[in-house]
Amino acid sequence: MKKSLFRAFWQLFRGYWNSGEKWKARGLLAVVIGLNFAGVYLLVLLNNWYNEFYNALQNYESALFWPLIGEFTGIAFLYIIIAVYAIYLRQMLQLKWRTWMTSEYLDTWLKRQAYYRLQVLRSDTDNPDQRISEDINQFVALTLQLLVDFLKQFTTLAAFGVVLWNLSGAFTVPIGSHEFVIYGYMFWVSLFYSTAGTWLAHLVGRKLIGLNFDQQKYEADFRFNMMRVRENSESIAFYGGELPERTGFRERFSYVIENFRKLMTQTKFLNFYVNGYAQLAVIVPLILAAPQYFSGAMQLGGLMQTITAFGRVQDALSYFVGSYDIIAQLASVIQRLGGFTEHMEEAAALEDGVGRSEQTDGEFSVSGLQVALPDGRVLLQDCSLKLAAGTRLLVTGTSGCGKSTLLRTLAGIWPYGKGSIEIPKGSRVLFLPQRPYLPLGSLRRALCYPSEEIGSEELMKAALHKVGLADFAEKMDDVDDWSRILSLGEQQRLAFARVLLTKPDWLFLDEASSALDEPREKELYEMLRRELPEMSIVSVGHRSTLFALHDTELHLEGEGRWAVHAIG
Repeated sequence: MKKSLFRAFWQLFRGYWNSGEKWKARGLLAVVIGLNFAGVYLLVLLNNWYNEFYNALQNYESALFWPLIGEFTGIAFLYIIIAVYAIYLRQMLQLKWRTWMTSEYLDTWLKRQAYYRLQVLRSDTDNPDQRISEDINQFVALTLQLLVDFLKQFTTLAAFGVVLWNLSGAFTVPIGSHEFVIYGYMFWVSLFYSTAGTWLAHLVGRKLIGLNFDQQKYEADFRFNMMRVRENSESIAFYGGELPERTGFRERFSYVIENFRKLMTQTKFLNFYVNGYAQLAVIVPLILAAPQYFSGAMQLGGLMQTITAFGRVQDALSYFVGSYDIIAQLASVIQRLGGFTEHMEEAAALEDGVGRSEQTDGEFSVSGLQVALPDGRVLLQDCSLKLAAGTRLLVTGTSGCGKSTLLRTLAGIWPYGKGSIEIPKGSRVLFLPQRPYLPLGSLRRALCYPSEEIGSEELMKAALHKVGLADFAEKMDDVDDWSRILSLGEQQRLAFARVLLTKPDWLFLDEASSALDEPREKELYEMLRRELPEMSIVSVGHRSTLFALHDTELHLEGEGRWAVHAIG
């Protein structure tokens, strides 16, 4: 594995264990490890029991049979209890760790609009929802599984290595006139066998890391394509776009199948090797111990104890052979989460070139404002404006000249700009996009968004009446997908109802009435003037009828040029 993979793992791993929950986490991990150590100790007792039990059978000592059965029952009962709680507490630790990591990633993803800036940067971060939900879960589960199992196997190696060394005795190898004595020879054979097996497992299975990474990506892309169809079902139905959508599904699913076939093939090779390796390990200790048994130097109990001890040592030393597939999955998850983390950090570190401050004279002003695209192309150059309270400004220009990008800059979510913006101190600002966002849940929640509660029941119902949505006033607590139920025009009217409830001092509308007919649009603008006479409005729009509803025009002429005109 590459060093960068280990660095990415450490960056993902260390956060929780150094967080405010570190002592609880470390304590719980210590209990889990302690239980696993206790389980290893009981296995050593069972290994000794094998010696006594099978010797008793060989010697026909019936008086020892039932006491040894009782001893086995007690050890087995304790082992079952410890094994169950070791897994239960590990899962509890997994749940706590996942909860902490998910909360941290959600905070980072939402901080400074990183979820939006990732799209602006056009990074190669695909499906962040999957990375936060599935990849974090896999990272935590696989890491704990590998860590706890490794410590358990290491303890097993230490305990049973001593047992195997003592049981092996000495093996004399005559070479010419000299005899070489190898002490603990079965331990050395097990060590050599497992080391060679681990190296060969890496050669056979190393391609699984990249294949697992690609499989997660293709699966997520396929799900995302289906989600897109669900979200845009009406538009697709109007177009009759079932055939191209089916073609898109088949194309993305073909990537899933093609990569999975490669994964199957590589896994087949690895399983051939792992199973062959495991079966060969059954016969090796028998061959090594047979001479001592048939010579009478070892009884049946000693033979069974030796075989068991060799198996435990070989399993411990072969830990990476049996876990290679899990390690490959973890490596691909680390790559995905590590890349996602880097891109979020890059988005968060993207400096806003536009300075924002407050002023006390009640004016909204911009000075030396420059708005550009990520590729450096300038949309607006050296723009300076002072807008007094109560101003109604209309931003016009040809499509693609940067009107919406100007509003993004004024909102502080577009990082590619220069200059300064001064906002009246204490003023409330609200931006309405062309397509309002309606969260899942009740209509009340959609109306109050982004606030939890805004105004009384009577005020909310009155706002719906004023924007022409009186039919929905009694459905405030109905839970549904309101972005699917309401037409775009109704969604825009709901956004105007939000304005009535929020009562902002400055309202910015990015073609927020484009889906309404002109009489309804005029009615809503006049309602805002009547209900909120001191509110300032900045609108982006194309319709000529909007001129009668504003007093000033900012016209973007392209290539950075602009001009301000009085209307009327």
